[in-house]
Amino acid sequence: MTSSRFFGSLGALACMTLSLVAVGALGLWRWQHDWVVWAMLASAPVYALASWLVWHHTAVLSPAAQRRAVLIILATAALGRVVLVFTPPLSTDIYRYVWDGRVQAAGINPYRYRPADVHLENLRDEAVYPNINRKNTALTIYPPAAQLLFFTVTRVINSVTGMKAAMVGFDLLTIATLLSLLRSRGMPPTHILLYAWHPLPLFEFAGSGHIDAAAIACMMLACWFAERRQAGRAGLALGTAVAMKFFPLAIAPALYRRWGWRFPAALCLVVVALYLPYLGVGWQVLGFLPGYVREEGLASGNGFFILSAIDAIAPLPARSTAVYLLIGATALSAIAWRAVMRGQPAFSLRAALVLMTGFTLFVSPHLAWYFTWILPFLCFRLSWALVYLSLAAPLLYEIIWAPGELPLNATLYVPFALIFCIELWAGFRRSHQESANDGSLRSRHAG
Repeated sequence: MTSSRFFGSLGALACMTLSLVAVGALGLWRWQHDWVVWAMLASAPVYALASWLVWHHTAVLSPAAQRRAVLIILATAALGRVVLVFTPPLSTDIYRYVWDGRVQAAGINPYRYRPADVHLENLRDEAVYPNINRKNTALTIYPPAAQLLFFTVTRVINSVTGMKAAMVGFDLLTIATLLSLLRSRGMPPTHILLYAWHPLPLFEFAGSGHIDAAAIACMMLACWFAERRQAGRAGLALGTAVAMKFFPLAIAPALYRRWGWRFPAALCLVVVALYLPYLGVGWQVLGFLPGYVREEGLASGNGFFILSAIDAIAPLPARSTAVYLLIGATALSAIAWRAVMRGQPAFSLRAALVLMTGFTLFVSPHLAWYFTWILPFLCFRLSWALVYLSLAAPLLYEIIWAPGELPLNATLYVPFALIFCIELWAGFRRSHQESANDGSLRSRHAG
């Protein structure tokens, strides 16, 4: 492919991406949420083609042309986010963010009262309060670093748009961090497209303003510090991410250097320090987390796809959930142990991808934005199985199709498993061929 054809293709794909963003934005303004899901799903082939283009054809570009391509990628990503940040959100979670910030500004611990409690009656309004989900039944679920962020943002702009803009700021920080990591590893900067153009960050972060954007930014900063062997700062950054959303803890073994103490000490210190201001409510500081675990079927086992799929074929005994948790914990621990004992001085982005993917598959989330945690690592190691899984995640909204929970999850995970097996087979064959070629070359030299 020539350079001119590359830029022509990239420009056409950029226009299609922005057109689908516009369709989704119009759907949000008109409260036609099925439009938004269709726009996200229609973005899938566009994104896949763009990913293939930058992954396999960047080699035709000179350094100057690569910089030009990166500018096109970043301009498209920024414009799409600007369009979506001013729309109504697809998810109602962000109303709780603004509410929690408002509660703290009134000097009240956000873990103490439910939004509908009479003690918070004077904080109600017509823009935020009516849209809070579970306001009569649930305390906030968000950990303390998230709470401090909510408080800070609402002291600057006390609105949903202001909160969404803050999350977009963190999303852009993730992009900047990924570009720095790509540069430090000598990889093409055009690979940033795999994160920047993915429909999930576009619609879930700019469109809905999920707190995951901030947690992912802190997680990638931890990777950036680990890349520079700044273990203490990596621990502080990852601890902050964990105290926003618990998912980032999954990659801790990939960042840890064997026998080092600074990373785990800093991680634990920052988590404890962030929880201290809220401990006046005791165990209630966990908020709605225990209720959420029950609601998502994680306590009963119904929420785990693998377990529910086996149970549909052959009914399982009552203790099957405990067995599944034990097997999953053992498998993840084995992956973590290998990451820790790998004997490499620098941290492994590949190990981080494997750990985060393994944890995600084990939990099998029921919400589309939880799959965004995998996306930053695709910039360094492309997996079409993970591309499919993340692009199919909007089906979880069940707005355009509701076949039942098990068939819906099967639509995500069965094709993922098939593509993943094909990738493993192709990788094995490639490795075997390379070994055979090396052996043949050594034989000729010896002769």
